Amino acid sequence: MEIKFDPLRRFIKIKSLSSICMLMAAIAALVVSNTNLHTYYEQFLELEFLIGFSRFHLSKSVLHWINDGLMTIFFFVIGLEIKREFLIGELSSARKAILPIFAAIGGMIFPIAIFFLMNSGKEGTHGWGITMATDIAFSLGVLGILGKKVPFGLTIFLAAFAIIDDLGAVLVIAVFYSSLIYWHLVAIAFVLLIGLSLLSVKNFYSRYIYIPVGLVIWLLFLESGIHPTIAGVLFAFTIPSHRRKRLIEVIGKGKNALNELSQLIGQKVVEFKHHKTAINILDNITSEIQSPLQHLQNKLGTMVSFLIIPLFAFANSGINFIGDEGAFTPLSVSIAVSLVFGKIIGISLFSWLAIKLKIAVLPKNVDFRQIFGLSCLGGFGFTMSIFISNLSYESVHLQDSAKLGILIGSLVAGVSGYLVIRYALKRSALSANHQ
Repeated sequence: MEIKFDPLRRFIKIKSLSSICMLMAAIAALVVSNTNLHTYYEQFLELEFLIGFSRFHLSKSVLHWINDGLMTIFFFVIGLEIKREFLIGELSSARKAILPIFAAIGGMIFPIAIFFLMNSGKEGTHGWGITMATDIAFSLGVLGILGKKVPFGLTIFLAAFAIIDDLGAVLVIAVFYSSLIYWHLVAIAFVLLIGLSLLSVKNFYSRYIYIPVGLVIWLLFLESGIHPTIAGVLFAFTIPSHRRKRLIEVIGKGKNALNELSQLIGQKVVEFKHHKTAINILDNITSEIQSPLQHLQNKLGTMVSFLIIPLFAFANSGINFIGDEGAFTPLSVSIAVSLVFGKIIGISLFSWLAIKLKIAVLPKNVDFRQIFGLSCLGGFGFTMSIFISNLSYESVHLQDSAKLGILIGSLVAGVSGYLVIRYALKRSALSANHQ
């Protein structure tokens, strides 16, 4: 019997729904930035917010708290997703992983190459990393619009190569988009990460240890010069992926609790002490059955998808078109072109090579027309691309130009991907009917 609500399907459903929230937040930011409200919008983002005490405190603007603080939680969840996929998911074996890995590599190389070709010797070359990532939520959201006609194998393929894209983007941020690095602080952070990893090997997890140590690691990265969101990914890799208790022990406790409750059928069980004890046992069983990794992914995934990412979109999509300098520049064009054509060429070409060389096979019920449509959709580079644009440029004008290019490229990618996949699905259905 097919399990309809496994973690992967839940992940896909949440990402698809969250794309609607992100889109509304981005539109709201664009509207506010180009009306009389833009002054209040900018003042809100520049508002200083202090956490701590008089002798030890952090004071940052609202925008920085979102991008350096809340986005660390986003990267933490990304890290959990990457770890899960490599341990037990669609990237857990060479046979499953080879096609999305090839697609992701092609989808990173070609956009960067096109960007360099179009920006050689021009202002803004440092933003090459903007073009390499695919937004999982928006791309899955487009597939969601197409409905149940989309083969599940195609959705899995998209999620897998987008996750590898995210891993590539994380590595690029860590290596190329970090400032002057204080290595002694990095060394202390890695000592703490190694300590947590040793606890993870023993399948030991306690939030009273992990959360305080995680905050210290984040602070060390914040002060070290390496972007603090990288701490979120590395911290995620230390979360245990196995249950602390054997399943048979937990099942035994659950049976005993249910037996106690069954004896109280027909009575007003609210007043009985045994009822409370049994209910507490059953309530605790979920956390004992789930691994800490799965538990945290379930708890934080919804908050990240429906609160943090829409808030990030609202704070970072405000492009002002009515200023003295127009936001639309050659940089915007190069980013849009790199996202759309780079992803189409890279993903489809490398996928075709992997299949022709017989080192990978197409997912079940998927043909190459659908893969080509998915390569169009790969140019939807919203969250990670905007994030890297903020790291790439100090100039607000360059940031706005880059963000406009991202929005244009993503819009073209989303529409073209939808149309191509829709056409491919119709052709596949007609071929199946003729057979």
